[in-house]
Amino acid sequence: MRVLSLALRDFRSYEAAEVALGDELTVISGPNGAGKTNLLEALYFGCTGRSCRTANEREVVRFGAGATRVLVRSLAEDGPHETAVGFAPGQPKRLRVDGAGVERLLDVYTRPLVSVFLPDRLELVKGAPAPRRAHLDQLVAALWPGRAETRRAYGQALAQRNALIARVRSGSGSRDALATWDAQLARCGVALMRDRGQATELIAEPARQIGASLGIEAGLSVTYRPRSHAVDAAELAAELRERAEQDIERGFTAHGPHRDELGLTLGALDLRAYGSQGQQRIALLAVLLAEREVIAESRGAPPVMLLDDVMSELDDLRRHALIELLRAGNGQSVITTTDLEHVPGACDEGVVRMTIADGRVLEEAVATG
Repeated sequence: MRVLSLALRDFRSYEAAEVALGDELTVISGPNGAGKTNLLEALYFGCTGRSCRTANEREVVRFGAGATRVLVRSLAEDGPHETAVGFAPGQPKRLRVDGAGVERLLDVYTRPLVSVFLPDRLELVKGAPAPRRAHLDQLVAALWPGRAETRRAYGQALAQRNALIARVRSGSGSRDALATWDAQLARCGVALMRDRGQATELIAEPARQIGASLGIEAGLSVTYRPRSHAVDAAELAAELRERAEQDIERGFTAHGPHRDELGLTLGALDLRAYGSQGQQRIALLAVLLAEREVIAESRGAPPVMLLDDVMSELDDLRRHALIELLRAGNGQSVITTTDLEHVPGACDEGVVRMTIADGRVLEEAVATG
């Protein structure tokens, strides 16, 4: 799978733009505030149907415009594909693949997969557990699209159990009815824990190796830390029954996979609490690159890597190491920078370079060596 081009209208600072991506490396340069990150966000938006920067998607519509539209053209083994996302605030999002409407792009097997590094994504390492759980579930869906439904089913069962707990607490519900939702939540929960554990196991060793190649001296460890140690649905249901009175007192379900954690450590130290920002930054890169590696093995094509301002805080040795890793995966990468000299190989043959200023693409060229 290769992304050929991106076309957008009224997205963020862009009135209109159309750019072609390189088969390997695309470098977007320009001053701060020029619109480089907006272009990455538009590509992510076109591939996934959602923003990688904000939950309030009204923000992606250019000021003064009524709607935005993003079109991604790609090429797979079975031929060309088009993915289009149209969005107007207050209206349902319009998602189309090869001209046909779809409900969710994440369920479309032919869409380009994409992975993004933004400076704000360091919260994935140093923030609360919830984003790490969500990211792990996204990895599961990318590796095994058919398993994405497990997380949705678990969420629905959890919402139903919590609603029943609220009724029991208010005196309008039967405590005996909890058994039904305990069983349903346990079935989905055990499957969810299995999927998360398998995904974490796949990326753990590649992440350690990539972290080492990027200069992390203490070994990077990625571990899945489930709240429950149940090995089957019956054991998890029993754990829920044991905590039912506490849950009723609290008013919600406090035990289960929705409280799991993805652990990131350097040696014996927790990266969230004790890692420097530089270590956290490299660890996040290592995890994302490890995911690209295992997704490529599972799906036959690596996701497109979108790297925003990734070079600014890396020394020259790590910059070269990162570029080598990106090129080793036979996938596409799009990198933004304020200085082309910060991107090793930016002038190599076949690299696509574009210059951005004031929400406009000023120049686009393919290096010829």
